[in-house]
Amino acid sequence: MLTKEKHLTTNGDCILGVAADKGLMDLSENFKESLKKEASLTITIEAADLIETIRAHGTPKLVLTHSTDIVIRKSDFISDRTLAIRADKSSNDLSRRLVEKLKDPKQKIIITLRVLLSDFGI
Repeated sequence: MLTKEKHLTTNGDCILGVAADKGLMDLSENFKESLKKEASLTITIEAADLIETIRAHGTPKLVLTHSTDIVIRKSDFISDRTLAIRADKSSNDLSRRLVEKLKDPKQKIIITLRVLLSDFGI
């Protein structure tokens, strides 16, 4: 999960980043429409010298309207906070080196989202 919120409680154990500059509603309409075409999504997380990639999927059922949060799920659960489903990793699956870097409140991260549409025309 990523959030635009600046401060969180210690209950948030799956949060990759705070003070994000975008929530779901801030993503472009073109990006959202592409993701709803059951596209594959690649999420790249960069923190200092570390890079980690997560692969997930879009679906026409996505709402993509939350103002502060972006959540990538391993399950098929969808809410207004859901960016993608059926991810190949959760926060527990990320490298421990990356997790340690993310614990530093001064650590800046770059998240890159890439949508890959099918060439099958189906």
